[in-house]
Amino acid sequence: LGLGNDWAYNVISMIGNYGEMYERHVGLNTPLQLQREGSPNALWTKGGLHYPMPFR
Repeated sequence: LGLGNDWAYNVISMIGNYGEMYERHVGLNTPLQLQREGSPNALWTKGGLHYPMPFR
């Protein structure tokens, strides 16, 4: 694909991680006011279904 070694860093720096995007678009400070904690959208360690896979 021709991606540089820092492609993931660049994407997260510009757009944010999943939690930051969630809060920005559907979180408590938006008209939808969806809470992430305790919902299926939370990390698995916090009772949700998200289990991010590590990659290098």
